[in-house]
Amino acid sequence: MSVSLPPRGRGTASNPHNRFAPQRIIASDDGWFQEMPPSRATEVRAEIAKSIITRNQSPDLPFDRSLNPYRGCEHGCIYCYARPSHAYWDLSPGLDFETKLIAKSNAAALLEQQLSKPGYVCAPINLGSNTDPYQPIERQHLLTRNSLKVLLNYRHPVTIITKGALILRDLDLLAELAQQRLVAVMISLTTLDDELKRILEPRAAAPAARLRAIRVLRDNRIPVGVLCSPMIPMINDMELEHLLEAAKEAGAQSANYMLLRLPREVAPLFEEWLHAHYPQRATHVLSLIRQSRGGELYDSRFGLRFRGDGAFAELLAQRFALASKRLGLNRREAFNLDCTRFCPPGGQLALL
Repeated sequence: MSVSLPPRGRGTASNPHNRFAPQRIIASDDGWFQEMPPSRATEVRAEIAKSIITRNQSPDLPFDRSLNPYRGCEHGCIYCYARPSHAYWDLSPGLDFETKLIAKSNAAALLEQQLSKPGYVCAPINLGSNTDPYQPIERQHLLTRNSLKVLLNYRHPVTIITKGALILRDLDLLAELAQQRLVAVMISLTTLDDELKRILEPRAAAPAARLRAIRVLRDNRIPVGVLCSPMIPMINDMELEHLLEAAKEAGAQSANYMLLRLPREVAPLFEEWLHAHYPQRATHVLSLIRQSRGGELYDSRFGLRFRGDGAFAELLAQRFALASKRLGLNRREAFNLDCTRFCPPGGQLALL
């Protein structure tokens, strides 16, 4: 298959067809060879969202509601399962997902409005279930920080998943939430190899920066774990035990992992990435993925989509279970958050 290198600092070179668009635009080689692909600037547009808390009934997830302040993600991780969601906004899951971002500018105000509704029942909200709440544009837009302020004001529990070292900016809010058992953080750690990180997750924090984030969060008594995700056959799965050991040394209290997921447009994008960066290994990697996904590149069935099945998936699960038990990362007591403290400003705390 024909492959090309991505623009500098981006995860993919492709901008595939938006599956909902009535027309297709096909790029054609004009014969002008460029050794170094041009850069691609990030565009951010503001959106006035109509709702901010997303509900789910998935038995695979430990939460039933989530909040995503941004659509699209500048980190540019080639494997990101959220890429197909960009098609709903008439944008491509490829380069558009990394470069044409949407900021829900009223996120904090809308969150406050929804938490104030009389019938609202408190349960932990997850930040980062779809796109990273601490991606680079959060520095300017502050949507995650402002949402945390609301959650703290309402004494509402929150869980956070991120690979962004920017989370350390919000230590003041996180420490105050942690004192009331209202927050737990999972740092996503995919590889310890800086070069692999550069091509796999171009604009995400370096492995050392993520380990430092774990260490600093733990030093501030904020519950923190590690998420080894995704595990990719023959690319980073051999690092699993080393990732867990490094996270434990940094102070992680818990661990989890996920097998690579390739829904919809992510599959061809990842396949292109493989042929561009690991051409001699690509066929074997794809074969192992299919062996773990019932012969396909993706299996969306509950109970299997995060772990897969077959010999490779079972071996990976056994390796994780043994390593996490040996390192004491199979406990989750610190992640039991307190929902009884929830109280809208001016309201009355529940009697215990």
